[in-house]
Amino acid sequence: MEKFHVTTDSGCDLPSAFCRERKIYAYHMKYTIDEKEYLDTMEPEDCVSFYNKMRQGAVPRTSQMTPYEFIDFWSEIWEKSNLPIVHIAMGSAISGTFANALIAKELFLEAHPQAQLFVVDSTLASIGYGMLCVFAADMRDSGKTPEECVDRIENLKIFINTYYTTDELKYLHRSGRVRKAEAIVATTLRINPILNLDKEGHLVVQEKVRGRKKAINRILEIVQERVTDPSEQTVYICHSDCKAEEVEAFSQMLTNRIGFKDSFISYIGPTIGSHSGPGLIAAFFIGKPRE
Repeated sequence: MEKFHVTTDSGCDLPSAFCRERKIYAYHMKYTIDEKEYLDTMEPEDCVSFYNKMRQGAVPRTSQMTPYEFIDFWSEIWEKSNLPIVHIAMGSAISGTFANALIAKELFLEAHPQAQLFVVDSTLASIGYGMLCVFAADMRDSGKTPEECVDRIENLKIFINTYYTTDELKYLHRSGRVRKAEAIVATTLRINPILNLDKEGHLVVQEKVRGRKKAINRILEIVQERVTDPSEQTVYICHSDCKAEEVEAFSQMLTNRIGFKDSFISYIGPTIGSHSGPGLIAAFFIGKPRE
């Protein structure tokens, strides 16, 4: 019997059908385009439509979960079963969502003094914290307590690596993730940056490579340098509507060349994609600790 629930938000970039199957409760974040509000449904077909709008010039705006949205979300889940909740949040270095979750936690526990609620700062983005949700669901299904789960997640998160590249930095610049000068230089010289997250979850331009193909090959080299026990783990691949053949080739190279046992491919949804824009591709895996 389950001893706790796993919750997160749609920025985890796990497909909605997968979340339902694994009983991972994800709050659907909101975004706006031309003052019209949408939900991040975590459905692949909606991701395709979203990126097509961005390519046509749409400028989506996202908003963080408010403390009261957190409270309503957790209350509905807790009142059905009275089980503890382990919430895995987007990294605090890239979003204020975790800070709002902490405020909400105090208010939630005041309203539900018998409840147990654990909030984890993933220090990750996209399917990086989606991986933590999967690991948490695995521990829940194996009968672990919420305390055991949180302890394991807190120790594991530093070992989740993410490396990605994109053709255009204008979207990351627009959202304040990279400096204007970096975006201009990269575009002018056709430089594809290789980005990752440091140990605290800050976005870092790791290297600069001229050309997308070379950037993807360099990511493969970095993964090979940093991965631990690839044959024992799944590599997670996330992309913002890249060409299907490119994504499949990337997956094949990771599994065949590096030796991952399999791959999990998913779209980057609107919650993260509003900031990354179309054309980003990323690999997430367990390896050496982030620095």
